[in-house]
Amino acid sequence: MRKFYLIGFALLLLFDTIGQCSFKLTANHAQPLMANMEWIMRVFTQPWVYIAVLGYIGAFFTWMILLKKAPVGPAFAASHLEVVTVMLVSAFLFHEHITITRTIGAVFVVAGILFLAFAEKQLVQSEADNHHDPV
Repeated sequence: MRKFYLIGFALLLLFDTIGQCSFKLTANHAQPLMANMEWIMRVFTQPWVYIAVLGYIGAFFTWMILLKKAPVGPAFAASHLEVVTVMLVSAFLFHEHITITRTIGAVFVVAGILFLAFAEKQLVQSEADNHHDPV
């Protein structure tokens, strides 16, 4: 089961990160932003917009598969690791700066997810112990 979660959440992060970064690439290539048909055509002629859509479709199906078996609370929290992966990929791809504030935020996101995962594990273990104890 652990392998299922690791592969599943890795795929979810991959799809989400591809989706977010592809939308950014689309926006960059469709400049300048204007509320007209010319801008819409520039958006839909960018291959990145279709890669973004595929990323979100992949994330949706991966999420649905994960939710069949994963506890919702920790799974929902873990799905937000994309904030960290997008930040890291954006530093490389878009030359965005990783500031100390962003680093601290990323550490808090990861720490929160780890705390939720450990709490869920303890809850499951506690329920298993109580279920097997004769009353």
